[in-house]
Amino acid sequence: MSCSVHTTVLPKRDGVAVNGVPIPRDRIAREIQNHPSGSPVLAWTAAARSLVIRELLLQEAKRLCIAAMPMDDGEGRRETEDEASIRALIEQEVTTPVADSEACRRYYEQNRRRFRSTDIFEAAHILIPAVERDHQTYTLARQTATDLLRQLREKPELFGEFARLHSACPSSAQGGNLGQISDGQTTPEFERALNALAPGGLTDEPVATRYGFHIIRLDRRIEGRELPFEMVADQIADYLSDSVRRRATAQYIARLLSRAAVTGVEMPGLEEHRVN
Repeated sequence: MSCSVHTTVLPKRDGVAVNGVPIPRDRIAREIQNHPSGSPVLAWTAAARSLVIRELLLQEAKRLCIAAMPMDDGEGRRETEDEASIRALIEQEVTTPVADSEACRRYYEQNRRRFRSTDIFEAAHILIPAVERDHQTYTLARQTATDLLRQLREKPELFGEFARLHSACPSSAQGGNLGQISDGQTTPEFERALNALAPGGLTDEPVATRYGFHIIRLDRRIEGRELPFEMVADQIADYLSDSVRRRATAQYIARLLSRAAVTGVEMPGLEEHRVN
């Protein structure tokens, strides 16, 4: 489990402990790698808080005499004994009701735009390669793409020939044809330009991405369709149940923390923690 926090509290010198059980500094140091941060102090604090919660849960599992066999995820990864104990504790002590059909339907109706298939584009492009840090080459590539685009506005039938002659993309062999693509398959800049085009249209100007400058032509757009409730009901139920489980687990840990004696690091409200 991990926690994501933002704080300016400095680590205390007297060490971290939970109900009198110390958490060694070298253990916190090893945990830091799981909590990347721009500040060593923030990373140390996040790691310490994560280990405090872990230790607190293990103590509670021991108090309740909870034991569990480690489980295998089917892909060769196996729980440690501590992970199994924490899982069993949460399963026993945290009640998470399954989302009923009415709740799922209500969520669906309130979020219909989230439940639609993605748009599909049939497009072609010409890529003039360039790296922004090479100012001279970058400027030249932009000018080349601008010149090609100007010519294509006058003679759009030359697109395939220009792609074969000038494009640095493997699609040049097919006249720049990219086939069918959907959201997430290209760079954000390319995607925005594609979404702004009408079928048959060319971009108004070359589109800059980390690969260089693109001249983009949209040939066809296949609009996504709204997915019926029956198709996404199980997905919604899983999402809602997981949200309830996370909130209930956070509240459970908050109750344990309210009764615990934690020294060496401040523990803020559990809304700042992500419990796995």
